[in-house]
Amino acid sequence: MEIHWGSPLSLVISPEGDVQTFSTLEQAAWWLRRKWPVQDDARLCAVKQVEAAMDCLVPVGSARRAFIQAARSAGFLPETLMSTTH
Repeated sequence: MEIHWGSPLSLVISPEGDVQTFSTLEQAAWWLRRKWPVQDDARLCAVKQVEAAMDCLVPVGSARRAFIQAARSAGFLPETLMSTTH
């Protein structure tokens, strides 16, 4: 079972403009553990929040906000922001 966290979040993940869309907690958790480019406090916080949300210990929105903060810290940009600047 996958836990959806609201509207999908599309992030530009590379200088070439590659986009990854996240729509579930499981996708976010996998990326945070396996593909995240930086190991910083924002990532650690997001990992903890996403795992807690998967265990129904915190609201899904809290995990989403922590994930977005970690994405900013990693240099990822929202796809919508890139669309308006190009």
